[in-house]
Amino acid sequence: MVLCANVNTRETAFAIRKLPLTKAKRYLEDVIAHKQAIPFRRFCGGVGRTAQAKNRHSNGQGRWPVKSAKFILDLLKNAESNAEVKGLDVDSLIISHIQVNQAQKQRRRTYRAHGRINPYMSSQCHIELILSEKEEPVKKEPETQLAPRKSKGASF
Repeated sequence: MVLCANVNTRETAFAIRKLPLTKAKRYLEDVIAHKQAIPFRRFCGGVGRTAQAKNRHSNGQGRWPVKSAKFILDLLKNAESNAEVKGLDVDSLIISHIQVNQAQKQRRRTYRAHGRINPYMSSQCHIELILSEKEEPVKKEPETQLAPRKSKGASF
């Protein structure tokens, strides 16, 4: 469970989906340094437009969710070390699956005027990540001309 806004984390995860591991880590470090933006596609109500987001998506709406980027970057580093222990080739790893789900909200309360109490909820999320080695494409064999088959019952 990650104590981070699930909306920002979902958009960050969607931006690095299907990327090679080294490229995804570099991209998230650039997001933390505000050099590249995360394009917001689904949860884009009220999100401002920026030229950095236009480089990756057409609508141009984007932000720099630093907290989400740090959480996912830590997760990628952990997954990389796990792959190294398992003996996988770290240079050929790609993010084959990443998914962000809402977690149960953490409840607190805020005290208001006239003795009222309102909820003060935090939106947390679960992150699921799968790395896999990039598969080498298999070359197709050239077609060879086969002789026509003789049927068994049609002998003259």
